[in-house]
Amino acid sequence: MKTVLVTGGAGEIGSAISKKFAENGYAVIITYNSNAAKAETVKAALPGENHSIFHAPNINPEKISALKHFVVEKYGRLDVLVNNAGITTPVPHDDLDALSDEWIDKIMQTNFRGSFAMVRAMKDLLVQSAGTETSLIVNISSIAGIYGIGSNVAYCASKAAVDSMTRSLARALAPKVRVVSVSPGFVEGEYTKSFDPKFLQNQMENTPLERFAQGEDVANAVFSVASHLTFSTGNIITVDGGRLL
Repeated sequence: MKTVLVTGGAGEIGSAISKKFAENGYAVIITYNSNAAKAETVKAALPGENHSIFHAPNINPEKISALKHFVVEKYGRLDVLVNNAGITTPVPHDDLDALSDEWIDKIMQTNFRGSFAMVRAMKDLLVQSAGTETSLIVNISSIAGIYGIGSNVAYCASKAAVDSMTRSLARALAPKVRVVSVSPGFVEGEYTKSFDPKFLQNQMENTPLERFAQGEDVANAVFSVASHLTFSTGNIITVDGGRLL
């Protein structure tokens, strides 16, 4: 049975990705940072069996090391790593004083450094699991990293860093492991309730398909990379309803 590790797998996007892979016969490992109950609920709702949850914030080296040992002992392989864990906070781009050093560090540590740390820890497992098919890393990015408009300046920078990492690692880990960024536009979810309604309206008006992405849209893109786009690596695949137009 193929195995997928989804970091931040209990959130809006992560739970949709976890469900999509479970529906297609994968054993799913969901990591979470603070909400064990939510992670357990998501796991319990997944179709199939042999799924797991594991407390492993991606900024904690000891937890990441324990996670790797857990995957080796229980599954013995890892076919797909989805770096989905991420954080942000809404700060107007022109309010430089409101974006504190603390938040800049937290965003970069989780969104970029944490994603890299997870790849570094799981690389050998992914290489070993590659057979006639390549293993896969999908980094959940954002079009904020391309056009510099998003929840705050640091968030945009962190996602640009993720895309740059994707290209570098795609070259470094070939031919055994493919690395792709899936780059959503604005994704509707519980967290969107914290955003200014004027900001949300502006996002909608500037999206040609006239709706926000749902978690399922991102999940479909991620699984397509795993199942159909098997000759793609180093790519940034947008899921934005034409927002960049």
